[in-house]
Amino acid sequence: MELGTLGCYYRIPIVNPEVRRIFDQRNQCSHITGYCISHAPSSFCVSLVAHSRYNQFKKSSCTSSSQEFLRDTYKSPHEDDGTIHLEPEEEDGEEQVEEEVEIVSSLREESMNQNIWNQMKEIMMFSGPAVGLWICGPLMSLIDTAVIGQGSSIELAALGPGTVICDYTSYVFMFLSIATSNMVATSLARQDKKEVQHHISVLLFVGLSCGVLMLLLTKFLGSWALIAFTGTKNMQLVPAANTYVQIRGLAWPAVLVGMVAQSASLGMKDSWGPLKALAAATAVNGIGDIVLCRYLGYGITGAAWATMASQVIAAYMMIETLNKKGYKAFSLTVPSLNELVQIFGLAAPVFVTMMSKVAFYSLITYFATAMGTQTVAAHQVAIQLYCMCAVWGEPLSQTAQSFMPELIYGVNRSLVKARMLLKSLVIIGAINGVITGAIGTSVPWLFPNLFTPDPAIISEVHKVLIPYFLALAVTPSTHSLEGTLLAGRDLKFISMSMTGCFTLGSLLLLLVSNRGYGLPGCWFALVGFQWARFFLSIRRLISPDGILYSEDLTRYKLGKVKAA
Repeated sequence: MELGTLGCYYRIPIVNPEVRRIFDQRNQCSHITGYCISHAPSSFCVSLVAHSRYNQFKKSSCTSSSQEFLRDTYKSPHEDDGTIHLEPEEEDGEEQVEEEVEIVSSLREESMNQNIWNQMKEIMMFSGPAVGLWICGPLMSLIDTAVIGQGSSIELAALGPGTVICDYTSYVFMFLSIATSNMVATSLARQDKKEVQHHISVLLFVGLSCGVLMLLLTKFLGSWALIAFTGTKNMQLVPAANTYVQIRGLAWPAVLVGMVAQSASLGMKDSWGPLKALAAATAVNGIGDIVLCRYLGYGITGAAWATMASQVIAAYMMIETLNKKGYKAFSLTVPSLNELVQIFGLAAPVFVTMMSKVAFYSLITYFATAMGTQTVAAHQVAIQLYCMCAVWGEPLSQTAQSFMPELIYGVNRSLVKARMLLKSLVIIGAINGVITGAIGTSVPWLFPNLFTPDPAIISEVHKVLIPYFLALAVTPSTHSLEGTLLAGRDLKFISMSMTGCFTLGSLLLLLVSNRGYGLPGCWFALVGFQWARFFLSIRRLISPDGILYSEDLTRYKLGKVKAA
């Protein structure tokens, strides 16, 4: 049987009940309930079911947004020679077109629902192992909090300013992580292994240099920073906090080198290697805390040594992971001036964003410290649990940064698919936020003695559970939105919006502190900070001029990015 062309680039499969269905490999069409759907982008396919004896003629079409439906239908006047000659049918043309539109609409809706579900599964498969990478760091601090809280309320309160100096400050160097994963992934896309090795060597040198600098700053300025942070009213916290900071400071070079090595593995799409390293480090930290603090009685000093040792072990295992891939992770290269400009220029907006976050969380701890020992101890318990739960949303940001660029700027650019992916990320984020918020709230409510036996501290923790849940519930969705903005290179907006949220949030913190609202007032300021980030990001993305709707690619250039 022969079929004349209909002006469509692809072949048109004919389905005959008496003839075996032919599958055209080049079309890659799948027959679903009598219809043919092409998997090729911007394709147009028509499925005809023709049988001369029964005079049946069925037609379905599927098209992309850039093409139109066929306006004419055809029928065959010749049946004897086995050849179908197609001629336009003038009657009932409009009715058939309407039927086609309804069929395609229903198929498209069905396909879209299935695509969203498939995307959700793909996101979970991609982000699942990455969750462990984000959990291990806060889990170490949470273990320290739980173990130390069983022994001394003073040492528990001293962990507040101590973790600000050690943990929060490390987020300032997240620009190294972003630059490493971006540069490594780009070089691998070009299949240039020598360039990958060069980037790794340069960034490892930068990480080691920053680590040595932080070690020296901690050694000579650590106590001064703690006194300035805690204030004269809480001088009793400084000795214990300084001991903790000085011991943890010895691991700064290993921390930043490990951060670069971890990001290089993630740029190679390997999340299991870093996950194994951090899992081993967390186990070492937990065992060390129990042995040194509970059985040997070293308190906050033992917790600091256990955490420091675990960070060194994690860095070594991550470097070995790179060595097993054939790269020389112990090879260091001094970067040129242009390479330094490229690194910091790429990561500058991320640096501004992370600095705003770190500064705001540090301000909350600062105001909580000024309220007294019991208040800052309660805040330490709440903020460590919050960080432990909030990191469950970070893989959604990483997923957006990994999948969105090809949909926004790639060869097979599809803003419709990008918006569908964002919808899936926000839905997963909302579910994630509610679940982690409920679990994170129930732990200190039902099992407060896990962290401290002091009833005054437990009472302060219970006062912040409502704002704790409200802030935590929106965090994963906010991460997915901000990850999409980073993927779309809307860097100026995300930097300015985060700076604005920090400024207004700081003023709100100052207001509630002066008005005497206590620790709950500080946590409600955190609620305002998180929800402001959410609304600003989603408004930007759904606006007609946003990266998911604008057809003007020149507005969000992928060239050199300058810091504001």
